[in-house]
Amino acid sequence: MDIHNLNHIFNPQRIALIGVTPNPKSVGGKILSNLVGGGFRGVVYPVTPTSEAVLGIQCYPDVKSLPKTPDLGVICSPAPQVPRLVRECGEAGILGLIIASAGFKEIGEEGNILEDQIRTELRKFDGMRIIGPNCLGIIVPSLNLNASFATGMPKDGHIAFISQSGALCTSVLDWAMEEKIGFSCVVSIGNTIDVDFADLIDSLGEDERTKSIILYIESISQARKFMTAARAFARNKPIVAYKAGRFPESAEVAASHTGAMAAEDSVYDAAFQRAGIARVLDIGEIFDCADLIGRKKIPTGPRLGILTNAGGPGVMATDALIASDGILAKLSDDTINQLNENLPAFWSHRNPVDVLGDAPSKRISKAVEILLHDPGVDAALVIITPQAMTNLPHR
Repeated sequence: MDIHNLNHIFNPQRIALIGVTPNPKSVGGKILSNLVGGGFRGVVYPVTPTSEAVLGIQCYPDVKSLPKTPDLGVICSPAPQVPRLVRECGEAGILGLIIASAGFKEIGEEGNILEDQIRTELRKFDGMRIIGPNCLGIIVPSLNLNASFATGMPKDGHIAFISQSGALCTSVLDWAMEEKIGFSCVVSIGNTIDVDFADLIDSLGEDERTKSIILYIESISQARKFMTAARAFARNKPIVAYKAGRFPESAEVAASHTGAMAAEDSVYDAAFQRAGIARVLDIGEIFDCADLIGRKKIPTGPRLGILTNAGGPGVMATDALIASDGILAKLSDDTINQLNENLPAFWSHRNPVDVLGDAPSKRISKAVEILLHDPGVDAALVIITPQAMTNLPHR
């Protein structure tokens, strides 16, 4: 796949912001504010024929007037103008484009015609790549690059988040900044007129900074291409996906959102399993997965050690683990012996490890340490119920 020119989009030195306005609440105004105020170390060229300057930055009437050729063009102009602007960018040598403008296939036949016109222009320029239209944009925290109209900059990290929903991107970003979860990049792909999930997965497979990917999917148009990319990535790094539109009614809503047609959900289920993608069915689990894989250490297998100071929660956790196809770890003889030396005689003597209700923090801490050193334990779940003797520190 042609992923090489994606570097123009994700590592630009010069950016042309086309269709910017003095209104700070407009899409173009917000993107310009994010680029300038976010610490991007490259050059930003605002392009508009109606203003001499925006935010004190000199504007240019069109891309052919720019002093140097940008790597990336971000188009915020009304939809009917976009095909012409794509042509002008190509003629100026701009090979990376993000089309933030809405009003394309998501609105019906008129929008479909505009997208066909963009494809016609795209084919004229060898190597040009386009993200969008109808998208939020991209964020690359390591470059202080916020070429989107989302607020704020998340921490630099190792998770790539790719979404067909711009609104979900903003929700994930708000949560991530509060929880201090980092990203290698955040990409809103919109209507995927050109760059799609597969292109991005292939590109991220070559990115040493990206250790995992989270996807929000409403539809996939090129199934074979997606499967090839996902299977290659999932051999070494985890991919987690939330597929929206599981039922006919919600699939119809998804089609009106990005103009994409959805297939039977069972087809996606089978495809995800074959590609090695972990599917989550509750949108809240996306946040849980991001929290988990955003940590420095993630589980290397399904064998879970459970530690608790009460029997009931241990039983409930075991039920949930088995229902999710996890494995209750079998403790080694050495682990059992160490726990015998450090716990009261009436501890559970098995996994789940019940350290009893009167356990102080030192007893709990020591038991967790022993549990995690067992070679048969891939991860530990600690469930502590408040007791009079519980003296755990507050967060």
